[in-house]
Amino acid sequence: MPMFKAPFNGYSVKFSPFYESRLAVATAQNFGILGNGRIHVLELSPGGPGVTESIAFDTADAVYGVCWSESHDSVLIAAIGDGSVKIYDTALPPPSNPIRSFQEHAREVHSVDYNPTRRDSFLTASWDDTVKLWAMDRPASIRTFKEHAYCVYQAVWNPKHGDVFASASGDCTLRDWDVREPGPTMIIPGHDLEILSCDWNKYDDCVLATSSVDKTIKVWDVRSYRAPLAVLNGHGYAVRKVKFSPHRRNLIASCSYDMSVCLWDYMVEDALVGRYDHHTEFAVGVDMSVLVEGLMASTGWDELVYVWQQGMDPRAS
Repeated sequence: MPMFKAPFNGYSVKFSPFYESRLAVATAQNFGILGNGRIHVLELSPGGPGVTESIAFDTADAVYGVCWSESHDSVLIAAIGDGSVKIYDTALPPPSNPIRSFQEHAREVHSVDYNPTRRDSFLTASWDDTVKLWAMDRPASIRTFKEHAYCVYQAVWNPKHGDVFASASGDCTLRDWDVREPGPTMIIPGHDLEILSCDWNKYDDCVLATSSVDKTIKVWDVRSYRAPLAVLNGHGYAVRKVKFSPHRRNLIASCSYDMSVCLWDYMVEDALVGRYDHHTEFAVGVDMSVLVEGLMASTGWDELVYVWQQGMDPRAS
């Protein structure tokens, strides 16, 4: 199956919403502690197992997150360790990039997410305890959401409501927001330890998943959140990223510091339906293609990016 070796440690991977064969990878030197970063844009070979780099962008600091624009097929946005947010156009050569750079966060920007319904704005989550709302045509952020008490690791838009998003924080809370409201519309004390990621169900806009340092994934219904709908146990260490399938309402992907990528059916008792142990270091990034059902990608601190179909061994030739 396709595999790519990066010079730096992998942090995030994201399939293009426009091209079946394209994905972007965020990487950081020296495990993101100190050094440079690089964004790789990869292309899957048609009809074959190969993967090639089409373009790469170097940064002066670690790249922790990346997302594609939902309105321009060549534009991607990166979350940078120096607190900046940079926009790249893959149709232009590296010397002409980034096409824009914003410097407002006081600490590392950890994730970025483009609005899938409005397609005109994006969110950044930072270790400065804030989430910021941006528009591509504005010179500065539109709004800063400051209510978290510790690092915000991820902020993700609701798939059906263009004004609603959720955020996951080291303060152990999941917060639901409406940009038209002055503060969070809901605060869920989801885990006893830091919440590292969250994601919305693409088929039920009231259902969310969270992952935590406590090794669990929890599924929540925002209409009744006193207790989770499901608690998924199976990872041996902190669960770094959780992602709902864009094709099946009951399927969740996750990756962990235990070096595994797992698939879960949260609606059945034996929820763990797949486990992939291809990484040899922390697995910290996972994504599922919107355009090709069952196509997955992961990256980790072993500097490797794997792309495979569900049910297949990513290490198979």
